Amino acid sequence: MSKKSSSRTSQTNWARLRAMQDSDIHATQEHPEADPAHLVRGIVRVGLKPVPRKKAISLRVDGDVLEWFRSQGTGWQTRMNAVLKAFKDAWEAETRGAIAIGRNNRTRRSRRAARRKRTAA
Repeated sequence: MSKKSSSRTSQTNWARLRAMQDSDIHATQEHPEADPAHLVRGIVRVGLKPVPRKKAISLRVDGDVLEWFRSQGTGWQTRMNAVLKAFKDAWEAETRGAIAIGRNNRTRRSRRAARRKRTAA
């Protein structure tokens, strides 16, 4: 026994749609032909890390900075995010480097201290 759908019945003329040829389909302002940029966004990211979801926030920035990003046109928020992400990545790389250098210095210092103790004894 099949369950009835809770949605309204489709008003699409499926027989007419199946009978259509590609030449019968015309692009309109509302439904333009797909461009490569649109298709690329739809490609499945097989084998890649999932893109982390973005979060909506309220952020206060200087007016001139905001106007500059907006003047760059469509996608200004994406570019602003890319700049912030690049800064974060550079900061993390620098911090990791500083920690590694600090570790090496501590190791050298502890070796020197151990040598001093041995020679003093």
